[in-house]
Amino acid sequence: MVCCAVLSMQAESVESALKKFDQKPNVENANDFFTALDVEQFTVEHIQFKNNTPADSLQQQVWYWAAEWLYEQQQYEQAATYGKKALPLFRYDNDDKAGCLNILGCIYVRMGDIKQAANYAKLCLAIDVKSGDHDRISSSMNTVAGIYMAGYQAKEAEEYILQAIEHANKVKNPKRKAVILGMASEIYHSLRDDQKALTYAEQAFQLDSVLGRQPQATIRKSQKASALLGLHRYQEAESILRQIIPTFKEMGDYHSMAIALNRLGKSLLSQERQQEAIPYYREAAGIFSKMGDLYNEIHSHRGLYESYWKINPDSAKIELDYFDLLKDSLYSNATAESLARYNAEFGNDQLQQENEEERAAHLRTIIIAIIVLLVFCILAWTYIHHVHQRERQHIEELMREIAQLKEEAKATESEKPIEEKEEATQVPDEDRQFLMRVVEVVNEKMESGQLGVEQVASSLNMSVQTFRRRLQSVAGETPKAFFSAIQMEKAGKLLQENLNLSVLQVAGLCGFEEASSFTHTFKRTFNCSPTQYREQFGRK
Repeated sequence: MVCCAVLSMQAESVESALKKFDQKPNVENANDFFTALDVEQFTVEHIQFKNNTPADSLQQQVWYWAAEWLYEQQQYEQAATYGKKALPLFRYDNDDKAGCLNILGCIYVRMGDIKQAANYAKLCLAIDVKSGDHDRISSSMNTVAGIYMAGYQAKEAEEYILQAIEHANKVKNPKRKAVILGMASEIYHSLRDDQKALTYAEQAFQLDSVLGRQPQATIRKSQKASALLGLHRYQEAESILRQIIPTFKEMGDYHSMAIALNRLGKSLLSQERQQEAIPYYREAAGIFSKMGDLYNEIHSHRGLYESYWKINPDSAKIELDYFDLLKDSLYSNATAESLARYNAEFGNDQLQQENEEERAAHLRTIIIAIIVLLVFCILAWTYIHHVHQRERQHIEELMREIAQLKEEAKATESEKPIEEKEEATQVPDEDRQFLMRVVEVVNEKMESGQLGVEQVASSLNMSVQTFRRRLQSVAGETPKAFFSAIQMEKAGKLLQENLNLSVLQVAGLCGFEEASSFTHTFKRTFNCSPTQYREQFGRK
């Protein structure tokens, strides 16, 4: 009760601060709002604004974070209102605007408006496509596929997941690829192409196993078991399910555990082991009942009805009655479209006449949808809070190369007279000289606060398009990725070697106007906040 009271007081504090800001959008009220969020540990870093911050910048950030917070409170209509108010204030197609579009997509999925959710997700995808970043593109395409799966449109989801795999293959990010391959397994299971579903699940499992990600690897095993059930390989599915159920319990993931219990019941039922199936369906039903998950609880009682049918008709009748009761509850809470769908799937007059495989196929679709929604929510949460995980090894390698280029540039300056510098550019390794010059110009622009593709290209006496093509050809990177690596290489050194500098000062020296934008980029690169990075370096 004390915990509930504290949470309630915190929630009121955020709502009060938001209301105060809406009435008077100034720096003081904006900072009060973010202080309230910080009390709830909702933001990764405490966000504070300077006194001269423009009103539209304040509104942009407050309304965007208000949408995120209201989404977490399951106040979806209010979250949508603030998200739509914030969106026009993101004037440029960048990560921040993509994040706002992404949260709106999440909100409309929860509101059941799949069409609107897909529209926002596609706008987010368009920004990522424009960036040319294959990692971001693959992530956004995976999100769109998840939305279509939530709307029971597996064919549309297939189109996007195949493109997501294609882009994921162009970058070295095994974590992202594992997630995408897992989604592909779910989609092909829904399309009843379980051989493909099994192949993708096994590939995802291998990646997560190598990375040592046990929770994700356990989910991949669950996807493998689902595909094996579709292939009628019941004993193999049973073996996997018996392995992963204790693991889910140990992890505290009771929802996934209950789904696995249902699948184990199905596996045993398909092997004519009705008596063995009953306790697993019973345990799953209890978990789903506590969670309020009517869809999966119906599946559990249906399994109980089918298990009891041959061995205890009286118990079967009890389960059938309970099934009807849950079905009515489901109908009263569903939309008109859902009513029609579930009426066709769960019609009592057809229950005893349907073929066992046909009945199971309908329920599998529901199970897949719930799992896909869980996966989608995890992806969306990651994206919303700007903690995109890039491949660390690739980023570190790029930063090391940049550091080496800077050292070579210093060595060149110390070894050659000033009048010979122009001649030094004519050495055979023109590409390396070009990269050294790019690093030099970017560092100059960072200090002046004018870092942009146009400014760098102009300093090199090149057009923007020519510069982009040259850098892509020489470094294999987009300007944005290359500039970011230079900024992060400098940020890491400043945090290590200048302990007297604040994070805000380091952000300014690295060309960032906002500390929040710097923190998001830094965490995506180093997998920790600037403060944590400095603490780790201090310990070492």
